[in-house]
Amino acid sequence: MQFLKFIQQPWHWSVSGLLIGLTVPVLLLLGNKAFGISSSLRHICAACFPADISFFKYDWKKEAWNLFFVAGILLGGFIAGHYLQDGNDIQVAAATQARLATYGVHDYSALLPPEIFSWSNVFTWKGLVFFVIGGLLVGFGTRYAGGCTSGHSIMGLSNLQWPSLVATCCFMAGGFFSANLLIPYLFKWLN
Repeated sequence: MQFLKFIQQPWHWSVSGLLIGLTVPVLLLLGNKAFGISSSLRHICAACFPADISFFKYDWKKEAWNLFFVAGILLGGFIAGHYLQDGNDIQVAAATQARLATYGVHDYSALLPPEIFSWSNVFTWKGLVFFVIGGLLVGFGTRYAGGCTSGHSIMGLSNLQWPSLVATCCFMAGGFFSANLLIPYLFKWLN
């Protein structure tokens, strides 16, 4: 029972940073495998929808380990979200709470704020912008950059790849732009 209490408590960010960072040398030692999450969608499409599309014509079975890795991430997230919560509200810094309050976000009882991420918002303008348009932009950006943040920022930078440095700088610039300029404007427009 004490182990359960131990893993339910909030952990310092460096623990997960260290564990994520250690996946790079482990994958390289286990067979020169590249870490990345967005490529798994290509593997799923190649496995489930064998069509005459050149992008999906490759031996996806060589990358089956990646599909198990992604399934483990989903399963781990489900278990953590449903069975390992300590029952307290999510801890958010006071300055962040003040800024989120200007956007209409006040409920910290769930991992995602229900004022934004709820089923009741799916068919609203807010849902269209954050779920549909945001999802399409993330998907397009991931494909355009040739990978996601995990592939470029974790694996690519570890291998000293110049395109990964450029992609990571663009991810960061886009994140700063969105958080400080785009999101405040969107919330004013959508509320």
